[in-house]
Amino acid sequence: MMPTSVMHHKLRLGMHFRILTICFVMIGFIANAQIAEQEIDVRDILESVVENLPDDYDITELIEVLTKLRKHPINLNKTTVEELKTLVFLSPLQISNFFNHIKENGKFVDVLELQTIDGFDTRTIQSLLPFVTLNANTEYEKLTFKNIINLGENDLVIRYAQTLQKQKGFTDLPGNRYLGSPERFQARYRYNYGTIVSAAITIDKDAGEKFIGKPFDFFSGNVSLFKLGRVKKLVVGDYALQFGQGLTLWSGFSFGKGPDVTSIAKKDLGLKPYTSANEYSFFRGTSATINLYKNIDITPFVSFRKLDASQDIDFDENLVQSTINQTGLHRTPSEIENKSSLSQRIFGAAIQYTKNELSIGAIVYQSKYGENFVTQPAVYDRFSFSGNSLTNIGLHYNYTYKNIYFFGEAGKSLNSGLAYINGALISLSSTVSAAVTYRNYAKDYHNFFNQSAAESSEATNEKGLYAGLNIIPNKRWAFSVYGDYFQFPWLKYRVDAPSKGYEILSQAVYTPSKTFKVLVRFKTENKQQNTDLDVPINFLDDIKKEGYRLELNWQLNKKFSFQNRAEVSQYKKGDANPEFGYLIYQDVNYAPMFSRFSGNLRIAYFNTPSYNSRIYTYEDDVLYSSAFGMYSGKGFRTYLNLKYKLAKKLNVWTRYAMFIYKDVETVGSYLDEIQGSKKSELKIQLRYQF
Repeated sequence: MMPTSVMHHKLRLGMHFRILTICFVMIGFIANAQIAEQEIDVRDILESVVENLPDDYDITELIEVLTKLRKHPINLNKTTVEELKTLVFLSPLQISNFFNHIKENGKFVDVLELQTIDGFDTRTIQSLLPFVTLNANTEYEKLTFKNIINLGENDLVIRYAQTLQKQKGFTDLPGNRYLGSPERFQARYRYNYGTIVSAAITIDKDAGEKFIGKPFDFFSGNVSLFKLGRVKKLVVGDYALQFGQGLTLWSGFSFGKGPDVTSIAKKDLGLKPYTSANEYSFFRGTSATINLYKNIDITPFVSFRKLDASQDIDFDENLVQSTINQTGLHRTPSEIENKSSLSQRIFGAAIQYTKNELSIGAIVYQSKYGENFVTQPAVYDRFSFSGNSLTNIGLHYNYTYKNIYFFGEAGKSLNSGLAYINGALISLSSTVSAAVTYRNYAKDYHNFFNQSAAESSEATNEKGLYAGLNIIPNKRWAFSVYGDYFQFPWLKYRVDAPSKGYEILSQAVYTPSKTFKVLVRFKTENKQQNTDLDVPINFLDDIKKEGYRLELNWQLNKKFSFQNRAEVSQYKKGDANPEFGYLIYQDVNYAPMFSRFSGNLRIAYFNTPSYNSRIYTYEDDVLYSSAFGMYSGKGFRTYLNLKYKLAKKLNVWTRYAMFIYKDVETVGSYLDEIQGSKKSELKIQLRYQF
């Protein structure tokens, strides 16, 4: 006989699912008002790749690249490996197969020839079509001052945003409080002349930062030249470096694990101009990629920056570093005191040999800081970096053999640990592809620019084995599944013993027509953490998180399309009672062709017992912006985005978003606390192209 507690739990789950189903159906019929048709393609791609990024990650670079490629598609008969790597939905094996096809069959006569390439399934081709062409390349390749002035493209965006309720930090508090104004401002200017000259300027002010005196707290910019004979790239100003699998040197945007299992293999772009508003993950100085001889390129680089950091006094009364602040926020007296307090000097070079299906690279660079880093008293911090100078070296490779793409990298921090990762992407058949990787990162591997595949935020103190499958049996069905088993040989924050865990994801997508799609996903994750019990010696409890998703996308006509989603999260730690949370929402997109006006609306209801069972989901925003909605507690979420074409080259966006929480007296915490149960935001953006 079933125990009473289990029966009650099952009945409660059944009741929740019935409520979800009823609400899901009812909300599905709410209508009125998003982006133009070309931007919906970008949105679908973004939502498929951003879910496994940190919730505060700035993906402006990715949005900018995809938006630019919509306007200036890639010419498939003149493209390069590096250019195709910018298309985030293409795997390295697919890119290799693409060029093998051209090598064996010659140039494309029709775009539909993509269907004959191994690994190019219907979904990949549908994602690819908006960004490619076979038309003659119309860009202007003559680098003259007259052409730069007369034929270049200019893009200016100005954005204002503000939380409408007054937050605690803006009240007249004694001690720590926000010293600036609540508005957020950003302006970005981009210039492009074909693919041979670009320039970028970004200025930004966060909420709480001072506006008087120095109105914009963050300034970033660069000038870049391409295709100058042996000088393939030259960037002066702010830039990013992305090599190998991200183990030795990677800055800027990076993906983690996702439903597309082939994304576990990184696609390095080498040197690139930095255009994001993220205030930490970039270099400032100059770098160039130079062809030394035939298949050998070298990329020397030098960077000088001032970083935000908190400083302490050691036992000998010397100034030392404790932590680097990566948020870029300068609102309170302590944040302002830490601003630009640590000098950083970096110099080094990367060399790459590429011929046919083989690519081998080596990296060496030194990071030097103005003050010494010291390890903290906590036992888990024993193997952290100390000192003020760090030298990193690394080797990486990739090689395509028939239907297998091999990749890997080894990194070493001198006088400390070794880290390595190896893997393969395998095309098992025309409908099945697989990915497998093994990683081993020493507990004393030190690196300030490390974004290799990992379960933890830094690729250190970790071993793991990842395996996954993509199965696309026909045009209607697509399946993906992966498993990742990981171990942490040394202690971690809030984990006072070696620990282990696993993650499993499975997803099915059914697309019977161009106007209808169903997605079902299950994800489970098990990790270990110190018990919450008050005991003399901490022991580890298992933390189990599960997520279930059902999503419908359907298009009513040429003007209206809809997205419905129901998502469930479950959380359990040790022997404590499990938490059950859920989210349901309705998106309505209004995008008539040849109209000045478009928009989108979301109405959502969420109910999660605590932060532990929170649910993240992608939210539409104004152009070149993105949002990760974090749904925690109980209440409603709604937002409305509107776009209006004021003139041929002038567009305006407005966004109003609001949380309404139930059974609370305040929203937020510490200095962001708001009295009441509502939190709303207004955003206005202007874009002028000339």
